[in-house]
Amino acid sequence: MTTRERAFDLQLPVQRHTLANGLRVVLSADHSAPIICVAVYYHVGMRLEPRGRTGFAHLFEHLMFQGSESMAKMEIAALVQANGGNLNGSTRYDYTNYFEAMPAHTLDLALWMEADRMRGPVITQAELDNQRDVVKNEIRVNVLNRPYGSFPWIDMQAAAFTNWHNSHNGYGDMADLDAASLEDVQSFFNSYYSPANAVLVVVGDVQEAQAMELIRRYFEEIPAAPRPAPAAIDEPRQEEERRVSHLDALANKPALAISYHVPERGSREYYALGLLDQVLLQGDDSLLYQEIVSRRGYAGGIDGGINFLGHMHNGQTPLLWTAELIHDRDVTTDQILEAIDAVIERVRTEPLSQAVLDRALVKARASLYETINDQYYPGFGRADLLASFELFEDDAAQVNTIEQRFAAVTPDLMMETAREYLRTSNRTVLVVEPGVAE
Repeated sequence: MTTRERAFDLQLPVQRHTLANGLRVVLSADHSAPIICVAVYYHVGMRLEPRGRTGFAHLFEHLMFQGSESMAKMEIAALVQANGGNLNGSTRYDYTNYFEAMPAHTLDLALWMEADRMRGPVITQAELDNQRDVVKNEIRVNVLNRPYGSFPWIDMQAAAFTNWHNSHNGYGDMADLDAASLEDVQSFFNSYYSPANAVLVVVGDVQEAQAMELIRRYFEEIPAAPRPAPAAIDEPRQEEERRVSHLDALANKPALAISYHVPERGSREYYALGLLDQVLLQGDDSLLYQEIVSRRGYAGGIDGGINFLGHMHNGQTPLLWTAELIHDRDVTTDQILEAIDAVIERVRTEPLSQAVLDRALVKARASLYETINDQYYPGFGRADLLASFELFEDDAAQVNTIEQRFAAVTPDLMMETAREYLRTSNRTVLVVEPGVAE
């Protein structure tokens, strides 16, 4: 049996429903263990936060843990942990999510808690001030007071994108965070945290009829509201290479990142680039690792991929494919770029062999199944994929076509995709040098 014949095995059970208030529901049963994961994805993230309020979507994620009329501050965390579960939330470019992985018999509780959160938080000025300080401190720890803290994702977005929605710092500007008011909080909730702008995913040891009865009981009476109009996030075709550089007082070595705009999500070329990513960048066998690390010894490693805040399957385009590395001081940027360009030019001008493509398919499949089988939050990897396909392709069941889309890629398509998307005029080069500005 060939690699391609083995590449059609993913068949996650998917049941889709829509409640009267517009809430989209996705169920995926897995009876291998008595565990469930409940996840709610709101179709709002960093790209849709208001101008002058950078970081607000992330701040709002924090506020949604601060209690409601039915639950005290952080009581949701206490209830989940008391029942042997785990929970979290995150803010991405196009969505904010909240999720719990819990024993299956606590499904009723998990759904009630997320419905309570959807009805709305109770936020005081004191809570807003407190969580604003938490977010600002997170920025200090993870960005401002950390070597390479904004490298590459914050700096590269600003350099590679021209549309404000894509280019601004979604982590947040201190002045913008300070300016956020309680009126902003209520307006943001009313605009984006409605049932029609959300997807509820339940995976694990559930029965569809029982789950839907509970979901209707807790969620269907939440008032409906119109889904907000989508933002215009398109980017123009890049025609010239861009180069930017800055000093990092905390860095001890130079760093380099190169980013290319990627094809539209769901297209044949998007999956071809996904396989090019496996060939060029993923793993010690990748062409760039072999050239930059193993053969030339310019750096101890080279990393990257599609989507700074996730992977190619849970991002909405426009996105970037990025290769990044921290390198020795005695190696110049031009030396590294020359070596990278030589590798990339080969895949742009010479078709890859079927053996190389088959290996890339195996690696892509392994990465997909590793994503699905999240070990820390059981069920979350599956829930994340289902929610992403429901949000971005309007059908969670399309997750079962991922392997087919990869298997349809040919060596010729990979070369054509590389020619168009891995051209130097489609890339941005970001250089970080150790030092302090004079």
